[in-house]
Amino acid sequence: MSTGVSSSTMDREGGHAVFPFKNPLTGLHWKRLEEPLGFIKLLEWLFAIFAFGTCGSFTGETAAVVMCKVSETQTDTDLISVPFSYPFRLYRQRYEMPICGDSESRILHLSGDFSAPAEFFVTLSVFAFLYSMFALVIYLLFHERYTQIRRVPIVDFCVTGVFAFLWLVASSAWGKGLMDVKLATHPSSILSSMAVCQLETASCSAGVTPYYGLANISVLFGFLNFLIWSANAWFVFKETEWSKPAASREDSAERGQTEDLQ
Repeated sequence: MSTGVSSSTMDREGGHAVFPFKNPLTGLHWKRLEEPLGFIKLLEWLFAIFAFGTCGSFTGETAAVVMCKVSETQTDTDLISVPFSYPFRLYRQRYEMPICGDSESRILHLSGDFSAPAEFFVTLSVFAFLYSMFALVIYLLFHERYTQIRRVPIVDFCVTGVFAFLWLVASSAWGKGLMDVKLATHPSSILSSMAVCQLETASCSAGVTPYYGLANISVLFGFLNFLIWSANAWFVFKETEWSKPAASREDSAERGQTEDLQ
């Protein structure tokens, strides 16, 4: 009869059971990042974050100045400031037209809704971030299985090609949308929408012009993502059986049939 004490008994009596802990990061083959396929997947992950951050965090402000001549010696000056941000539903941004002479105060809004291309761009960035992270972990942790199972590179190639195409579409759409945002938020658009600026007693001028540096960078990151995903598609294609000689394809097909039977 054994005199040993089980770990569960030790736990009930106040002892501590020791469980071995294995760091999951130790199984990653970090040297794969030195190869083109691994390095490009890392770039995809980083540039997706940059595209999401530069577009999703954008904020801007446009302004105009209205000077109303009350008398020969008195002039009232009103600064109209209108902030706006992602997702660029500008029609929700309101501002008040000042009173001058016989005019009445009115609530006006910026014109346009450019949320569709902006949200499409940001959504694609999120999905690209998730997929590139998943593909990078698979490539680093299960590289041998990645090369042995013939379906995995094919699936990776198809998904990568779709992402490359979507990056081109999203970047082009967001670039056009950003141009429309610039036109709709220019101070001249505010001045043209205010009837008070047509009065002889009022003088209107542009105030703060929005700074679009971050938004311009987001479009740049979008096209860079297109180039990176296109390059990745080429390197993934080299891993598929389609780019291998006929003899290698037959060997890959036999391995695939063997794996299916198992």
